Amino acid sequence: MVLSHVENGRGNDREADLIRRAVARDESAIRAIIQANNRRLYRVARSIVRDDGAAEDVLQEGYLRAFAALPAFRGGSSLSTWLTRIVLNQALQHLRRRSEIPDSAIDPPQAQGEVIPFPLSGHPSIDPERAMAQRELCRLLERAIDELPEDFRTVLIARAIEEMSIEETAELLGLRAETVKTRLHRARRLLKAALAEHMDSLFGDVFPFQGKRCERLTNAVIKQLIPGSR
Repeated sequence: MVLSHVENGRGNDREADLIRRAVARDESAIRAIIQANNRRLYRVARSIVRDDGAAEDVLQEGYLRAFAALPAFRGGSSLSTWLTRIVLNQALQHLRRRSEIPDSAIDPPQAQGEVIPFPLSGHPSIDPERAMAQRELCRLLERAIDELPEDFRTVLIARAIEEMSIEETAELLGLRAETVKTRLHRARRLLKAALAEHMDSLFGDVFPFQGKRCERLTNAVIKQLIPGSR
């Protein structure tokens, strides 16, 4: 227990140091914060807007707002939870703005984001047929998640895919812990009805945000925060 407490203290010290340096516009600290949170925040944003490009726009705007407000961060929650709440609110604002646009003004091919064919990670020797089958299953899972009611979809992303705790999810979404449990249970039942036994084994590969996409967004945010940076 003492070791755990010490490790937690060190983690808090590292986070505080990152925040201090990011407030001073230290590029390496900003980059570290963004890259540590990109996947979670992208998945949360996409669970709301259900569009890949819109999720990236929401994420970038969320980061810009967060770093502008970072000097006022007081550590009432973890930095990750604080960032997630900002991106969640930004995604909801995006939906509200979008609802004010007449359907006729939306270009049909762009009204619904395409499902990205995500590469499989950690399986370099997998045979082509099996790789193709797994990619298709990932697409099916992503579509099934997109079709969930928003209340269920957001809880599922937070709990089952990002592995946030019940308490953290409840705090993030302003729900009771029991409501989080109920919505997660119902979301799983809906997905299992569509994907049967394939579902649980696929969560790790859906909605990734890494590699060039992660690097591109990180550079875009830093370019706006630190003029003249590379």
